[in-house]
Amino acid sequence: MSIFNTFLVVMQIISAIAVIVLVLLQHGKGADMGAAFGSGSSGSLFGATGSANFLSRATGFCATIFLLCTLGLAFYSRAGVEAESSGVMEAIQASPAEGTATPAETKPAEPKTPVQDIPK
Repeated sequence: MSIFNTFLVVMQIISAIAVIVLVLLQHGKGADMGAAFGSGSSGSLFGATGSANFLSRATGFCATIFLLCTLGLAFYSRAGVEAESSGVMEAIQASPAEGTATPAETKPAEPKTPVQDIPK
């Protein structure tokens, strides 16, 4: 494993743990019992909107780092793979499983005979 790959994995794990911790630390909107019954300081249906405090901004930052690390790992893992076949279907057609009939061994279907009148 290269240094860059190791760095991305470590950063992804750290950012995932940070997102989990930051989400659990935040106070949910409308979580107060008074807000559920209409009292309290909630000005709208879901509480005050547009107020982004430190925890919500840090959560967004850590989520962005997590997404970038995930994309980097996906790109980095795909770069090392050689294109041996162009897809799964070509690999299946190239090596049929044992016990299955190949197209040369299959017998064409016989034409159906017309239905004859049933005697009364």
